[in-house]
Amino acid sequence: MFDSLEETERVAEIQASVTHNHPEGIKGAQATSAAIFMARNEKSKDEIKRYIETRFGYDLSRSCDEIRPGYSFDESCQGTVPQAITAFLESTDFENCIRLGVSLGSDSDTLTCIAYGIAEAYYKEIPKWIVDEVWKRLPYEFGRILVDLNRSSFYREVGYIPQL
Repeated sequence: MFDSLEETERVAEIQASVTHNHPEGIKGAQATSAAIFMARNEKSKDEIKRYIETRFGYDLSRSCDEIRPGYSFDESCQGTVPQAITAFLESTDFENCIRLGVSLGSDSDTLTCIAYGIAEAYYKEIPKWIVDEVWKRLPYEFGRILVDLNRSSFYREVGYIPQL
């Protein structure tokens, strides 16, 4: 949403401090926001990886296949954010990113949401069949809230506003 990486990280810190008021939680939010900002601004996966490793000190050297065998539930940012970023970096498209995130296990709903956010920014679209399937499964009340909120951006960007 912001015009610079610095502003993106500054706002991520402010927002994260409400629910994750711990240095590692804030670092995880900033790393995720930075990756999304860079993806939206058409940086390569290598550029994103180098920045996240250098700026935040996350080890992104292991593949998903190397992470998976010893990975167990870890709700901490340092036990979730690097793995999510790795799933994105290794992905070949949006759906593949989701599948890789889920395949890692552990706190897979959180991990996959992090990976998903970066993938949507990088790949620039969510396949229509995935959007359709989500809308079929979403409780009506949630869908109504999203449609009302969306008179803003997301679904206009993907060119799809469901009829409820």
